[in-house]
Amino acid sequence: MKLLENKVAVITGAARGIGLAIAKKFAENSAKIVITDIAFADETENFIEEYSKVGGVVKFYKSDVSSFEGSLKVVENILGDFGQIDILVNNAGITRDALLMRMDESQWDSVLSVNLKSVYNMTKSVLKTMMKQRNGSIINMSSVVGVSGNAGQSNYSASKAGMIGFTKSIAIELGSRNIRANAIAPGFIETKMTEKLPEDARNEWIKSIPLRRGGQPDDVANVALFLASDLSAYVSGQVINVCGGMNT
Repeated sequence: MKLLENKVAVITGAARGIGLAIAKKFAENSAKIVITDIAFADETENFIEEYSKVGGVVKFYKSDVSSFEGSLKVVENILGDFGQIDILVNNAGITRDALLMRMDESQWDSVLSVNLKSVYNMTKSVLKTMMKQRNGSIINMSSVVGVSGNAGQSNYSASKAGMIGFTKSIAIELGSRNIRANAIAPGFIETKMTEKLPEDARNEWIKSIPLRRGGQPDDVANVALFLASDLSAYVSGQVINVCGGMNT
């Protein structure tokens, strides 16, 4: 069963990591894939080649989603090429960690701009077409840090908590147009970013997880697939923790 057949899915920050895992999972379910990011990556190129070979439709757009004008432009280009947008995954994000007493203004501003303002930028940009279609699924990639906080990440936590409030608000606003909005809050996911952590720090983190392992990008992608598809047709305004029980 191909859950996303004839659907166009836009995934921001998807050149690698969790975003790319979501793109691949959606591709397995026959979606037409749009990847946006500020830079191309080898992993992106490999995926595009592989999916195109089997007749899949996928396109990369270079875009800075922290720019409102840039977001409007990229959505205009996507609509020109695809004619519709059915799924938006706001996945783009960065970290600039520091204790608040040492955090400078640029660290705060850059994280809030890329992580939170981008969600406004892209959601606002796709809104008209989803409202015309009277259909759409918006998935915002939050974090367990946005639910429970974390020392040294006040900027990241604020951006991810803001994303949750935004998600719940637009779910109420847009429900009458059959547009759903949900958030995913991943916990400790094994990516290239977490590979850089010292081994003792990784081990301590894993000890705090009831399932006693880090998550895989596919664990997040599977939940994104559920929220993107009609399997979740009556699910909106929710936050799903994908954290191995860490946030129980």
